[in-house]
Amino acid sequence: MSEHKRVDPRAIRSKKMLKNAVFSLLAENVEISQLTVQKIANRAELNRATFYLHYEDINDLLRQIVHEIFDDLSMKVEPLLQVKSSIEQEQLVIFLSYFYEYRQIFAVLVEHKGFKNQLTNLLKNTIEKRRKVRNIDSTKEVVSLDIIAASLLGIIMWWIKDGSQYSAEYIAGQITLMYKRKYL
Repeated sequence: MSEHKRVDPRAIRSKKMLKNAVFSLLAENVEISQLTVQKIANRAELNRATFYLHYEDINDLLRQIVHEIFDDLSMKVEPLLQVKSSIEQEQLVIFLSYFYEYRQIFAVLVEHKGFKNQLTNLLKNTIEKRRKVRNIDSTKEVVSLDIIAASLLGIIMWWIKDGSQYSAEYIAGQITLMYKRKYL
């Protein structure tokens, strides 16, 4: 009989409260460099000891948040790799909706080179895999992965910072029109 380590629901709740506190503080335009354990703990209505029970320091908390974001994005992007054209638009809307839901945190994190590079690489890998699934020959004349990834990232960042009045459906439609499916 295998033993399953039982996760304490209080620990799950505390971690969620601390992460939400970070999101809340960053949404108020607090710079990452201005985050303190005390500010995070106060916002979460927890004490500093609880923070240190779960994280070594603020960088550890941010690192875990970023890992969770990329895990979530990877799960959201996966359906775009097995696309049937009838549901492609729907899958793109789901992917974009994730960015919109967490727009405040993305707007802050994307200003950091490491995060931006990781996001760019996720987009490039997705485009490359989609091309393989669609048998698009990369030796023929196609738009560079770097150019497409940079333009997609630019569109997404513009949308969540300045164009948030547009729906995910609208942005997905515009992206689809722009790339006509043969480059992605």
